[in-house]
Amino acid sequence: MTVYLPIAELSVNIFIILGMGAAVGFLSGMFGVGGGFLITPLLIFYNIPPVVAVATGANQVVASSVSGAITHFRRGTLDIKLGTVLLVGGLLGATAGIWVFSWLRSIGQLDLFIAILYVLLLGTVGTLMLNESVRAMRRAARQEQVTLKRPGHHSWVHRLPFKMRFKKSKIYLSAIPVVALGFAIGVLTSVMGVGGGFIMVPAMIYLLRIPTNVVVGTSLFQIIFVTAYTTMVQAATNYSVDIVLATILMVAGVIGAQYGVRVGQKLRGEQLRALLALLVLAVALRLAVTLVVTPADLYSVSVGSF
Repeated sequence: MTVYLPIAELSVNIFIILGMGAAVGFLSGMFGVGGGFLITPLLIFYNIPPVVAVATGANQVVASSVSGAITHFRRGTLDIKLGTVLLVGGLLGATAGIWVFSWLRSIGQLDLFIAILYVLLLGTVGTLMLNESVRAMRRAARQEQVTLKRPGHHSWVHRLPFKMRFKKSKIYLSAIPVVALGFAIGVLTSVMGVGGGFIMVPAMIYLLRIPTNVVVGTSLFQIIFVTAYTTMVQAATNYSVDIVLATILMVAGVIGAQYGVRVGQKLRGEQLRALLALLVLAVALRLAVTLVVTPADLYSVSVGSF
């Protein structure tokens, strides 16, 4: 069964799109990430134009993130105040990112830039995460006792000014690194169509020393509003959001996220990080192959945008 996508200007198998949305939603709920780092490359692999994949992928992240955030809110594992500070930086970053996105599209380098950025970013993050999670699993297997820094442990980050007290997370932290992290994630959301959770979650845990139990829910909370804002601005400025594709992905993503949260509760932290790292590396490798392998069609004809 096929459906026509008016903005992407092609017909696709609706069951394949539903499967993509459900799978990404499941991973979003399990790992606490928006899933954009996966859905955008998947859409590109399925021959959806990158400019549409980025803008529409960000929209799908909204749905799966809402579903996961609601679950965490009910369980009391979402810090609204911390998420709001992240959101301030995220909206500023998203605005800057959309300007960069439009500029790259105008000079005809958007597709190449997105592919290279994905390979570099996902390859680096995936390698670091896999290395850390494998070490953690080895220590657990040897039953070694590891002394970890307490949440809120004072480092150079915690000596910065403009400190705020986040009661839910039980930390006293400067707003500067929180806003900076949100800004960086906002830029990535606009340029790459990702929620940024695969970077935000490790950064909140290891850099800001925020308790793990509130990190996932708070990450999803920030992702909701930044991706929603990005989607609206992309639709208004670049006309690149395909509402038909977005609707199919959203419906499947919401359903998949509910099951992902349940499965994620049954796995240990290091196991979750290892699985996510392998997934990130697999996507990076697939994109790297497309950059170096000679395409079957050396030439293509496209209609310029006006």
